[in-house]
Amino acid sequence: MSSVMSTLSRPSRMMLLVNPQSGKGQALTLYNNHIQRMLNEAGVTHTLFITERQNHARELVKEADLSQWDALVIMSGDGLLFEVINGLLERPDWEEAIRIPLGILPGGSGNALAASVHHYSGASLVSTEELLISCGFLLCQGLVAHMDLISIQLSSGPRLFSFLSLAWGFVADVDIESEKYRHVGAARFTVGTLVRLASLRVYKGKMAYLLARRTESTPCRSASEANAGPHDSLLPPLDQPVPSDWVVVEEEEFVLMLAMYQSHLAEDLFAAPEATSDDGVIHLFYVRAGISRAALLKLFLAMEKGTHMVTNCQHLVHAKVRALRLEPLSPKGIITVDGEVVDYGPVQAEVHRGLARLITG
Repeated sequence: MSSVMSTLSRPSRMMLLVNPQSGKGQALTLYNNHIQRMLNEAGVTHTLFITERQNHARELVKEADLSQWDALVIMSGDGLLFEVINGLLERPDWEEAIRIPLGILPGGSGNALAASVHHYSGASLVSTEELLISCGFLLCQGLVAHMDLISIQLSSGPRLFSFLSLAWGFVADVDIESEKYRHVGAARFTVGTLVRLASLRVYKGKMAYLLARRTESTPCRSASEANAGPHDSLLPPLDQPVPSDWVVVEEEEFVLMLAMYQSHLAEDLFAAPEATSDDGVIHLFYVRAGISRAALLKLFLAMEKGTHMVTNCQHLVHAKVRALRLEPLSPKGIITVDGEVVDYGPVQAEVHRGLARLITG
């Protein structure tokens, strides 16, 4: 459980952003059937903003007068929160803006952060509408905790900030290729996993990471100082070697790399059982090539219950890290940040502990 640091003032004023297209396209119906009444009964004043296109939420929070709001609440999948966090960090007043409490109501097909928030509250496993109602109650309680954000540097384009995951290989492939099965809701990931298992790919790449148990590392000059947002003190520029205290995984064949900073990767994927919202570490998993399809399927089935760490799979490596670098060497592939596709190529990441505020109930 994350340490609760404050409570929303009463009466609260919430900016509620809803993506009507997310998941099975039922977010507005779920709002009307459940959330509107819950918030009204709890004395929470809220204004509904319906997003109309990609990056609409990002633009809204970049321009918003945040003094009008006590919290920003997202009712969608995880992609809308990714937009909101990056919009806040692009503001000139980002240091103040990123402190506004953020709430999540599951309205998509992944709902990883909502499942994580529900888990942190100590409640037993639920899904679909029960998860929505649980998150609605937690939102009405209004307890606020810290949340880590991870700075992601790509070889092209501006820096991104991530609250959930960085993935390459099997997990990223399943996430993006299963978009076509959105109409089945959370089951899209199961369908996608079985399809991708049938023709398993391997990827060549290099990796390096800074283990979290080291208390200090020599700060490097950031490659992104011109951007808004906090300074990256652990990352050298992408075209320079990593510091000597990093663990280096030389060129190898991988099935997947997954960096997690919340407990759940989806409603039914308990990917990082030890994670909390503000533990200051990236939970890094990677699977080396050579694993059989049966063993990989067993690993994913175990992940539904969070028992994959004790399967003794010899191809699975897990490390708690503060920073990492991935250099894909295969010419084609997919890299995702919080489930969103980013440019394929070298990428590195560093954790910024407790940068954001999360309503955890």
